[in-house]
Amino acid sequence: MTASSRNSAFYQQFLQRVEDANPAGDIYVITDNLSSHNSASTRTWLEEHPRIKHVFIPVGACWLNLQEGWWRLFRKAALAGRSFGDPDHIAHATRVATKQLNARARPWIWGRPAPPTRTLRRRYVYTL
Repeated sequence: MTASSRNSAFYQQFLQRVEDANPAGDIYVITDNLSSHNSASTRTWLEEHPRIKHVFIPVGACWLNLQEGWWRLFRKAALAGRSFGDPDHIAHATRVATKQLNARARPWIWGRPAPPTRTLRRRYVYTL
């Protein structure tokens, strides 16, 4: 969803779209501490929509926010070096870039990969 501003009204519209697209079960939204995510109007809206649960990333733990890494990739793929004439062009670039990023998406694995197992070249047998 593209929006002309990052305010509570547009954030609530986004949440409504997420709720409409997922008709069954609870929805957990993991988000940062942007003011529109925690405003009084958003909290009131969330009380009226109990299926949507907000989970905030702890302050000072920005490395948990995978959204920032996605935005870096998205800006490079969709927005870098381009100028747009109207919001429809931005929405089109968003759809194309998201489709391309999803085509090559892989699961994110936290942490360092395990070291490869080492095979011994020679095996010595000691007898006493």
